[in-house]
Amino acid sequence: MRVQVNGDTLDVAAGTILALVEELSLDPRKVAVERNLEIVPRSLHATTPLVEGDRIELVVFVGGG
Repeated sequence: MRVQVNGDTLDVAAGTILALVEELSLDPRKVAVERNLEIVPRSLHATTPLVEGDRIELVVFVGGG
């Protein structure tokens, strides 16, 4: 399926937000997700389906000092 992630068009196998985050090798505990201009709460990542043409914005939190 083809989706847009942070402005880049990608072909992905993922069927849910969580599967996409994992497919991109990101830590699900450190990612905020917006799908089609709406924030997706972390508690819904595993059950929120991706559909062709979705526009996903991912923000990865990094720690440091």
